[in-house]
Amino acid sequence: MTSVVTNLVHSYRDLMDNQSDSRVNDWAMMSSPFPTLAICLSYAYFSKVLGPKLMENRKPFDLRGVLIMYNFLQTFFSMWIFYEYLMSGWAKGYNIHCQPVDYSSSPMGLRMARTCWWYYFSKFTEFFDTLFFILRKKNQHVSTLHVIHHGVMPFSVWMGVKFAPGGHSTFFALLNTFVHIVMYFYYMVAAMGPQFQKYIWWKKYLTTMQMIQFVMIMFHQFQLFFIECNYPRGFMIWIGLHGILFFGLFSDFYKTKYTYDSRKKSMKKMQNGISGGACMPVLEDNDNATHNGVSSYTTIYNKEYNSCYSNGTNNGYVANNNITEKKLA
Repeated sequence: MTSVVTNLVHSYRDLMDNQSDSRVNDWAMMSSPFPTLAICLSYAYFSKVLGPKLMENRKPFDLRGVLIMYNFLQTFFSMWIFYEYLMSGWAKGYNIHCQPVDYSSSPMGLRMARTCWWYYFSKFTEFFDTLFFILRKKNQHVSTLHVIHHGVMPFSVWMGVKFAPGGHSTFFALLNTFVHIVMYFYYMVAAMGPQFQKYIWWKKYLTTMQMIQFVMIMFHQFQLFFIECNYPRGFMIWIGLHGILFFGLFSDFYKTKYTYDSRKKSMKKMQNGISGGACMPVLEDNDNATHNGVSSYTTIYNKEYNSCYSNGTNNGYVANNNITEKKLA
């Protein structure tokens, strides 16, 4: 038993000291995976247990101003990271078909490595998406898939920074950061109030853009199965699988979202055509446009019976049921 533990410790030290990128060893939270792992586990516990319990007997916070500022900062932060990815490689000669990692201490190689670290850091700033849901008592948005995604991504990106900070798979981060620019800008405008809704008519195209992003990631990663390239194959497969998973989730959301919207419109027409005070179920879209997420995949099926009027009198009956949501950002 002792020899097994000793071998594991030696293997771990060899992995951390000899097989990782020595340039990043002294950077914040890069010497060991345990700080990142501890933060991710704490995030999961707070999101599903502690946070909702603390808010259980409190009124939801009004965070409109905070949301506007947060989304503005996230938009600007994403723009800066996107620019850095361009200037440290993708606009400076990176090969779209095969790009090895530059492990040298050249200015360009170090700039790319630092950009990868900031992308890693951005995964923690996205934790605030979940915090704002909890403070506003919108716990239905904090689904298990949402928490798993946000909780796993920092550790996944940590491995990239630790062992391969640059090269082929940073194409994933480049595209993802661009999508975040558009997404957080949308949420910033939406948080400003109903008078600004006319400026974000393009909401439904966000999903299409996200789906295209993951198709591009899949093709870009998996082309290395057919091309000789000095890039770690494990990272190529790992990022490619991310593309498959997220494309599937977005496809499901896209079909459900717009099928649901069509059903909702049909039901509203049916209600408008019925007289005599009968109560008709109206499908309401309760997907709050001011919510936040890295990549926001929300599917809501919400049958809501509006207050019904019979002979000019409100019977006051409102029943909400069958609320199911998947959110993964």
